[in-house]
Amino acid sequence: MRKIVGAAFVSLDGVMQAPGGPDEDPSGGFSEGGWQFKFPDAAGGEAIGDMLSGDYDLLLGRRTYDIFAAYWPFVQGAEAELGKAFTRARKYVLTRGDQDLPWENSHRLPSIEDVAALKRTDGPELRIWGSSTIYPGLLAAQLVDRLRLLIYPLTLGKGKRLFGEGTQAEALTMVHHQVTPQGTVIADYEPTGAMPKGEFAAPERVTNDRELDRRRRIAEGTW
Repeated sequence: MRKIVGAAFVSLDGVMQAPGGPDEDPSGGFSEGGWQFKFPDAAGGEAIGDMLSGDYDLLLGRRTYDIFAAYWPFVQGAEAELGKAFTRARKYVLTRGDQDLPWENSHRLPSIEDVAALKRTDGPELRIWGSSTIYPGLLAAQLVDRLRLLIYPLTLGKGKRLFGEGTQAEALTMVHHQVTPQGTVIADYEPTGAMPKGEFAAPERVTNDRELDRRRRIAEGTW
């Protein structure tokens, strides 16, 4: 049984779109691409390096795959070794489309059920980078074992969010955390299942005219 471990760079308001560069993903009119590099953080870099070490396969959404496939096989200089490591790794792309996957060692997974079947096989960790659209389905199917977030001290206002449309209510447990001198929060979470069923200990019910009028407006959709 493999583990699926996700890593994401997010702003304080939950945006994870295009941290790596201005042209990485401008979809939706996003104009803040490359925001991560405006906050250089040595301790955060160490956490990223940890996620890039060891033996692993990659699990990616189609757009993140396109971004990676157009960059990492061709990169030179200081990042060349990482490019070689990504090329050697098996890359599993969760997509309903039938577009070409030209990067060496790439494999198509048409559905969440195919991810579940892959998880049941023997092999190294499956690590997710970027790929915001695949998280709701993976979390709903209880396939994510751990999630590492690097939360940077800025807001972006708009853009793709890690916990986007379709994310279900679920509890997670923080298993590790660190705050860097630059203010980046590095936090590891493990999903623990459905939201607790505890009862809300409400104060004595308020039934004055103002509260009754407020509830009426809520029911009418005019509040």
